[in-house]
Amino acid sequence: MALSALFAAAMWFLPDVLMIKTPGAWVVAIVLATLGGAFCIAGVLAFRQAKTTVNPVNPETSTALVVHGVFRLTRNPMYLGFTFLLLAFAVWLGKIPAMLLVPLFMAYLQRFQIRPEEDALNERFGASFDAYRHQVRRWL
Repeated sequence: MALSALFAAAMWFLPDVLMIKTPGAWVVAIVLATLGGAFCIAGVLAFRQAKTTVNPVNPETSTALVVHGVFRLTRNPMYLGFTFLLLAFAVWLGKIPAMLLVPLFMAYLQRFQIRPEEDALNERFGASFDAYRHQVRRWL
């Protein structure tokens, strides 16, 4: 996702102020990155299995409401995965300002990507999406 790359670049280019460097930070970063990658891959595989679009730009072209697999834990596994990946990068960098960009990334996604997607899915799948929305949280 281009937005994730943009946020990662912003994290990289932030000045090295307010640093937290701990000996085990790389372990935490690896765990978070692994978790993030797993969420992303599981989400894509579930979409492929359901033979529906993975493209978030046109949610109205969805041919199936995917509610199995990782979608039983979160309605947005790929976005959650990218969030974990960004958090891993911020931890690895050790920059507190970089860590503060993660909630900004989430807020942007929520406002400009997730809500419009959910509106489109509600329009397309109606009561089925509404029931799913009430059973599974947006993030975790």
